[in-house]
Amino acid sequence: MTKASPAAAKKATRTKRDPQLRTEEIKPAAEAKPIESQLPVETKVAETRPSIKTTPPAEAKAPAEIKPPIIQVLNLEKTYHTARGTLTLFKGLNLEIETGAMVAIVGQSGAGKSTLLHILGALDAPSAGTVYCASTDVAKLSTREAAAFRNREIGYVWQFHYLLPEFSALENVAMPLLARGYKGNGAPGDRSWSLGSWKREALTIAANWLREVGLEDRGSHRPGELSGGEQQRVALARALVNNPRVLLADEPTGDLDELTAGRVFDLIERLHASHGLTSILVTHNLDLAARCTRALRLENGRLSPLAATPNAVLPAGL
Repeated sequence: MTKASPAAAKKATRTKRDPQLRTEEIKPAAEAKPIESQLPVETKVAETRPSIKTTPPAEAKAPAEIKPPIIQVLNLEKTYHTARGTLTLFKGLNLEIETGAMVAIVGQSGAGKSTLLHILGALDAPSAGTVYCASTDVAKLSTREAAAFRNREIGYVWQFHYLLPEFSALENVAMPLLARGYKGNGAPGDRSWSLGSWKREALTIAANWLREVGLEDRGSHRPGELSGGEQQRVALARALVNNPRVLLADEPTGDLDELTAGRVFDLIERLHASHGLTSILVTHNLDLAARCTRALRLENGRLSPLAATPNAVLPAGL
């Protein structure tokens, strides 16, 4: 009988004494469980469930409102016959202004800026072409019809205020109403009211407009007792007292210092917005022109867009 070696006997004894040890030695190591499998069920579900984003449907954008033009000028021509020959201001001038716009017109002296405003406001007639202002073909108006049109549809402000010196600020503002023949519903020429009640109503409306321009406490003052800025504000109230659709302003800040001019222009902007006006302003101040919806240059009888040039004023005399 062959005797086992001491090393073999020792190994057999250890295996017999601890059989589990041998089992562990030959058993393959178990694979490590992923971390996710060790998390609670609720956590795993929450983390593995795909996130669902609830994006509200985009609201359909309403189409942009298309405002009809309130002023349309087509192939406008204006010529003057003088002893030195024929002077042509406009030849083939075209212009379209939408309702609610605020448009500035700049240009050199003699370019025809004031003449263009006069034609739009039925103060002058074109030599040729079509001019529609506030749905009216102004070139076809008689003298009486043109006066009624201006009183009804146009508010006009000049560089000089042209207030009547013998009347108070309140009476100056009321003049367009008194000239029109005022009735409560705005019908012109009505004589159903007595002169006294008609005048009282006109003065009440004029007082409201003086309040609009910040001069409610200056109504009894005559123009000579007012500052330049106050005179221009009275002139602006007078221009708007009949609730016109179009405001034409020819250098409304030209006679004012820079600070007062800025305040008057601020007022024009505010009234333009609050009363839904369409405004056309002639100005030499390019900084003020840049604040308008559009700025146009009148040159060589044509209108073209004005490049933005802030903080600038056209040279004196232009």
